[in-house]
Amino acid sequence: MSTASRTPRIVSGFTSRLPVKVDKTIRRLAVLSLVGQIVLVVTGGAVRLTASGLGCPTWPRCTDESLVTTPEMGFHGIIEFGNRLLTFALAAVAVMMLVYLWNLRKERRDLFLLALGLLASIPAQAVIGGITVLTGLNPWVVGLHFLVSMALVVLATLLVNRAYGRTGKARTVQLPALPGVARPVMTAVALFSALAVCLGVVVTGAGPHAGDANAPRNDLDWDLFAHIHAVPAYLVTAGTLFGVFLVLRGRIPGPFRSAVFMLLGVTVLQAVIGFAQYYNGIPALLVGAHMLAAALLMCAATNAADLARYSPTGQP
Repeated sequence: MSTASRTPRIVSGFTSRLPVKVDKTIRRLAVLSLVGQIVLVVTGGAVRLTASGLGCPTWPRCTDESLVTTPEMGFHGIIEFGNRLLTFALAAVAVMMLVYLWNLRKERRDLFLLALGLLASIPAQAVIGGITVLTGLNPWVVGLHFLVSMALVVLATLLVNRAYGRTGKARTVQLPALPGVARPVMTAVALFSALAVCLGVVVTGAGPHAGDANAPRNDLDWDLFAHIHAVPAYLVTAGTLFGVFLVLRGRIPGPFRSAVFMLLGVTVLQAVIGFAQYYNGIPALLVGAHMLAAALLMCAATNAADLARYSPTGQP
């Protein structure tokens, strides 16, 4: 039998072993993807806050002669190259997710497209990272790099919710009825969270943490934009507190209740970190914590809005 004739049988035999329904492996890969995207934000922050942005001064190689970091490049090279490696790890997770979803690509098109979007965005993120290096850490390109990571956190959060049947057309989890106002309020909270993150990027681009001693800044008024950045953050807090009020007044149980209280916890944490860094001279450690909390905020706000969208309405 020729190789060409054996190939379809091999492929058929392989795909026959893949899941025909969403199982624990698919759910674990979805969670791993979300955790990985958040970790990528943290390692990206470490690159910036340790001034390792040009630890690998070229792209796609780490140096003109080496694909990987060299001992001569020291700590900064390790930090920057480690961040690049994590991108490949996330690509591997996305590929595995698509493979495991192959038999479900039509039945669970929502999962397949979300996984495909995560995979497709990873090369784009790598290219933006390369442009970041080649432009000497231009603050606007660095900001775009961070915002794409935030978008990937959103996609991964939706993937987890769909994989666990919490939301989407194929949901299996029964969600309790919510007041009609819950859906628009939670949607607004998610949008204001995104706006706060975008303005935070502008603030960071005007601040002292450039990722390298010689990297340019955006020359905007840091203090002014820090106050502008706070406005949508206040709106997020107000919307979250209103969500808590709705949950307590209506004694709403289940995933939405947990989502709102999780959002409240992350919002309070982000506010405390934000005020602490503002009044203490923007220390690097607090800036890194603020970046992590921003990723958690986008995850929590997306989760709450997604659950509100798919919950029935009926409570006054």
